[in-house]
Amino acid sequence: MDDALQLDANLVDYALVAAYFAVVLGIGFAARRRVSDSLDFFLSGRSLPAWVTGLAFISANLGAVEIVGMSANGAQFGMATMHYFWIGAVPAMLFLGIVMMPFYYGSKVRSVPEFMRRRFGTGAHLVNAISFAVAQVLIAGINLYLLAHIVELLLGWPLWVSLIVAAVVVLSYITLGGLSAAIYNEVLQFFVIVAALVPLTLIGLHRVGGVGGLIDKVTDAGNEEMLQSWPATELTGFESPFWSVVGIVFGLGFVLSFGYWTTNFVEVQRAMATHSISAARATPIIGSFPKMFVPFIVVIPGLIATVLVPEVVEAKASGDPDFDYNNSILYLISDVLPNGLLGVALAGLLAAFMAGMAANISAFNTVFSYDLWQQYVRKDRPDDYYLKVGRWATVGATVTAIGTALIASGYTNLMDYLQTLFGFFNAPLFATFILGMFWKRMTPTAGWAGLVSGTLAAVAVAFLSEDALGALSTGVIPLGGQGASFVAAGAAFVVDIVVSVLVTQVTQPKPVSELVGLVYSETPKEQRTDPEASRLPWYRSPTKLAGISLVMVIILNVIFR
Repeated sequence: MDDALQLDANLVDYALVAAYFAVVLGIGFAARRRVSDSLDFFLSGRSLPAWVTGLAFISANLGAVEIVGMSANGAQFGMATMHYFWIGAVPAMLFLGIVMMPFYYGSKVRSVPEFMRRRFGTGAHLVNAISFAVAQVLIAGINLYLLAHIVELLLGWPLWVSLIVAAVVVLSYITLGGLSAAIYNEVLQFFVIVAALVPLTLIGLHRVGGVGGLIDKVTDAGNEEMLQSWPATELTGFESPFWSVVGIVFGLGFVLSFGYWTTNFVEVQRAMATHSISAARATPIIGSFPKMFVPFIVVIPGLIATVLVPEVVEAKASGDPDFDYNNSILYLISDVLPNGLLGVALAGLLAAFMAGMAANISAFNTVFSYDLWQQYVRKDRPDDYYLKVGRWATVGATVTAIGTALIASGYTNLMDYLQTLFGFFNAPLFATFILGMFWKRMTPTAGWAGLVSGTLAAVAVAFLSEDALGALSTGVIPLGGQGASFVAAGAAFVVDIVVSVLVTQVTQPKPVSELVGLVYSETPKEQRTDPEASRLPWYRSPTKLAGISLVMVIILNVIFR
């Protein structure tokens, strides 16, 4: 453990953290009373209001990636990190709400892989379900590692002890209350995270002399490129500004972003838990509003750390390639927050990591129980049997995440690792999904062939890059970091589309009668639109809210270009 990062917490801080854990477990016990069948456990009985699922939608994403990964990016690359929010998130969230949620919710599927099974059959379904399950335990490991790292710093425990303790807490409330416990905790965690990061940002800015002082100090340190979001050549690793912009717009803004937000069941599951199609459509749109402002309390602290935290200042000045930027926000918390606020910040970090891990585990247990166990192992069993399977799947995924957490511990910037995983799993899925939704001729064989070939293409690019797969990368392609993941995602998307089109030409499509509700052109307008929309006031209308959100994110892109 890094002794320089030992957090100087006192009794007040410990009490705040303990109180937070008690509330989290209390929500789990309270939610247990609402679980009477598998639909309650996996999808909250489809009964939650849009404002709850909207906050849970964004909180589920506000885990290790947002807090540690994006602050690490902010410290390493600066304002270019804003692209992950304003180009790499909000547009795809709006597309999910307006275009895709009517298909998801209207078809009454219980998961994204189940939608794939109805559209393409068991081949694509099995590939998607297995790849999704693997991705979730890998990503859960990221959140668990960081959760355990905070416990390690707070109490001085060995990492393996911290991993087990952190895993037990998350396991407890998900096993007790299922998705409802996860969602209501995510709403709580959203406010705790904001309460932790806003004071950190404001106190940090005050220490450096406000926004003007931050700009002056970053410039004086010779890092003025960190104040510009374009062309972001340091972030992407491309020497050419043109190809850097193409990588961000196509690799991040289209393939990775749309692949993640529109087909990732971790997010879609929250919208599926709502009480109506309007609420389902509104869920990601409501989430887009806080999402576009999150970088101000996540990325900016990372930028502040480059001029305020001695360890980060020294690493930037020396160009140390081995410095662990994941610790930037922890250094800042340790340096600027007094006791009391330190406890709030620790609770906020714990909340973020638990929200992310709980989202991964709750999505995993649904896909494992419905899409793998029920579909291929034990069919036609009583409902309570699948409820038990879901709880045991939760235990299994949590135990496995302890192992995958050790993989995450080997990366000095977790965004590199995470974007590599998204290139493997989300980019090819998006290609198959979007082609199948708008091209009725696409065949079931093309569905699984495209998924497999796209995934293999992304793995091949990562293997040939400098560092996307760590020690396994060969360095044949002189590109590393997040730029390699953008290229891998682009390759996965293009290869998936090409293979799908070619295979479709020589295989048999499904009958048109079986594509109603699954393909845009074959679904009656009343089934792919929201019948409630015209009766809703503007502040509850998904389309009007999406329009407002789009205008706001365009303005932010222009101001901070």
